[in-house]
Amino acid sequence: MTTAFDPITIGRHTLPNRIVMAPMTRSRAADGRPTELTATYYAQRASAGLIITEGIQPSVIGQGYPSTPGLHDPEQVAAWRAVTDAVHERGGRIFAQLMHTGRVGHPDNYADDLTPVGPSSVRADAQIFTPGGLQQMVQPEPLTHEEILTTIDDFVSAARHAIEAGFDGVELHGANGYLLHQFLSTNANQRGDQWGGSRENRARLIVDLSSAVAEAIGADRTAVRLSPGNGMNDIAEDDAEGTYLYVTEALDRLGLAYLHVLETGLPQLTKQLRAAWSGAFMLNPSTPGSSTGPDQLRLIEDGSADLLSFGALFLANPDLPARLAAGGPFNAPDMTKAYGGGDEGYTDYPTLQHTS
Repeated sequence: MTTAFDPITIGRHTLPNRIVMAPMTRSRAADGRPTELTATYYAQRASAGLIITEGIQPSVIGQGYPSTPGLHDPEQVAAWRAVTDAVHERGGRIFAQLMHTGRVGHPDNYADDLTPVGPSSVRADAQIFTPGGLQQMVQPEPLTHEEILTTIDDFVSAARHAIEAGFDGVELHGANGYLLHQFLSTNANQRGDQWGGSRENRARLIVDLSSAVAEAIGADRTAVRLSPGNGMNDIAEDDAEGTYLYVTEALDRLGLAYLHVLETGLPQLTKQLRAAWSGAFMLNPSTPGSSTGPDQLRLIEDGSADLLSFGALFLANPDLPARLAAGGPFNAPDMTKAYGGGDEGYTDYPTLQHTS
């Protein structure tokens, strides 16, 4: 029987276990760059089979939240190199999650006079945190055809920068109501051209973009995250089952390192996506009312997934694989310190050997 503590090969990398640190925004970047504290945070969690970073914007306009990091200029590349070096020195493996938030943003979160962009001029009926507090999201500027092609180029450039910075690969964020998810949706995407309308057209951006990144850095260093039926950030998906089966089958032909499914609104679809995907299948399972924990290890054992990603539990337990193997105990995350700030709630969670 395969367990979460057995090794697995994804792309060109062999992981010592199947316990993955899920991407989690922490909003602790300085001028768009990770800091020494960031390097400490990720290095502490190097015993994960794989670390997936917080969302990293591939361009200036791709930033949605305050104090998030980028991978679109040389200073950012150099700063991330310090992070990847620290993780590799501890024997870890780390993928950069590339995240363009699209219409999820606010002009106050940019250094320059910019407006968030999206597939169409449809405002998300939701609020977003800004330096001035929570504010309603604004109506985005619809991307032109030429700007969509530029966005693909931005992701390709950021992926190349990630490899230059020492990352072992990249995960493209197509979930949680951000830009790639917005194009898949049937409410944020009201386009009548080749990028909207039919499921094939709505899927064109994520498929073409994934193909372009895979060609640039290697399919075996490229992965995608999806969240079917996820209504986060005011997303509606009237054709979710058909759309995601189409997307999964199209992406499967690229030979990517893995597919990462965040199970939210349509957990019943997971088995179909698992069957449609021929490569490594990573799951962040639906656990209503709690966080992914030891009870979900059985999903590796019964073949529901090849890898499991853990969010909040990894935030609070830097040595999570050891704690899962031992059956606990587990630190509880302090979500009041999840975003922004310094080391408190970030790098000060104790390991088992430092727990009294």
